[in-house]
Amino acid sequence: MPDLHAIAVTARTAVLMVDADRCRYHLTDPVDWVLNDGAAQGRTAIVPLFLEGLEPDTEHRLDIAGSSLTFRTRPCAGLIDATDHGVSAGARDNAAAFAAAIAAVPKGGTLMLPPGRYASGPIFLKSDMTLYLPEGARIDALGDRSEWPILPEHDGEGRVIGTWEGLPAACFASPVTAIGCDGLTITGRGVFDGGGDRGDWWTWPKERRQGAYRPRTLFLAHCRDLVLSGVTVRNSPSWTVHPFNCHRVTAAALRIENPADSPNTDGFDPESCTDLELRGLSISVGDDCIAVKSGKRGTGDDTRADHIAPTCRMTIANCLMQDGHGAVVMGSEMSGDITDVEIVRCEFRGTDRGLRIKTRRGRGGKVARIAMRDVTMDGVGTALAVNAFYYCDADGRSDAVQSRRPAPVDDTTPQITNITVQDVSLTGVRHAAAAFLGLPEAPLTGIRLSGIGVSYDDAAEPGDTLMASHLPRIRHGGILHRFATVELDAALRPLLQELHDVE
Repeated sequence: MPDLHAIAVTARTAVLMVDADRCRYHLTDPVDWVLNDGAAQGRTAIVPLFLEGLEPDTEHRLDIAGSSLTFRTRPCAGLIDATDHGVSAGARDNAAAFAAAIAAVPKGGTLMLPPGRYASGPIFLKSDMTLYLPEGARIDALGDRSEWPILPEHDGEGRVIGTWEGLPAACFASPVTAIGCDGLTITGRGVFDGGGDRGDWWTWPKERRQGAYRPRTLFLAHCRDLVLSGVTVRNSPSWTVHPFNCHRVTAAALRIENPADSPNTDGFDPESCTDLELRGLSISVGDDCIAVKSGKRGTGDDTRADHIAPTCRMTIANCLMQDGHGAVVMGSEMSGDITDVEIVRCEFRGTDRGLRIKTRRGRGGKVARIAMRDVTMDGVGTALAVNAFYYCDADGRSDAVQSRRPAPVDDTTPQITNITVQDVSLTGVRHAAAAFLGLPEAPLTGIRLSGIGVSYDDAAEPGDTLMASHLPRIRHGGILHRFATVELDAALRPLLQELHDVE
């Protein structure tokens, strides 16, 4: 009988995890489920089971293969239909109508969008509300940015609200923007389409237009007690879901989908956030799938630091990551520290790298106490990649960043320590099972690997393991290391190889 437990229970939806302690994202065998003695039923082949259309403040019972789970939905202070306030599937831009509908939602209430496609400019949410997009409801961001609002670096309270790749910067407001929204829930089987494939967003990935950088699709800043469940988010102009300086975040059963060639369209990017639960996510994007960040230091005369804060206490479980540059990534913006992250029972398929930690001189901060276990990786380039010479930013290939000679140690020297990986299956590896490159002045310490099985892709070509200067292209490498202390179980020791530079 499968184990069942409920997470992300809202007034009208719930995520039930089926055999989450024994399976990864996919179940060993599909199972049939029945809700409330036949009121609804279906079949699931995956661990996260999303239910919607539930009655608020009501006890519900789920039966699966001899197991039962009873759970109670949350109360709702009132249901507002967005179309009663002018939101229309035929309108060119529903932004003003959405603002009126949101204003009408009582504290603790729900804004529901009926099935249909609704074009809109940026929508600004508020605290203590639920935005409910049931199956068939879709919000399409406008492709025309000429009238889009722009978020400044700081708001009137001095909080950073405009941010780009770890630094305060003016950026376009996101199709869904929430700033200082406590007790916010976004749920349903509906779709947020960020419109990245419309307009010109993907043609200027690192530039500014109208004095601003590209938006995310969901930007959630300075929020507490945030719940995201069930929805599909796709075609993002840049990073897709970006919680910034948020605390107590639950993301469950989300689908995040961007074309493989879309630039910098990371999937889920928690930055300077604490106490996060990411469970049952399915992500396939044009960059890193989950990218954990904590801000970055400026360079030269840029000494700003008010945006730098830690990301810590995060669980990533029962997730599927496909086709991105990295499956779970720490950095490269990590100046505020990234600590206490657990990655458990996940599946990585076809990503360039599996678990990836990237930083460089000048970042400062530390990445520490990262644990990964019971994960499968199939068709991954370099399964475990830790790189302190990542050649990001304009000076990334300079001698100051890439020299293998020891540099002075100060508060801009990044530290990486206590990385534990156990019980991981690697199949179809192309470039290397692992590549660890620390700084000579700050070697990697506390890396422990055990219970790892490795097989290789016979058709693989030599490739880039780490994105650092002076490294050779490698095919079928073992566990490569330099400036790193690596502890291995007996079965892995024959794979240990020193990583040498090439001229």
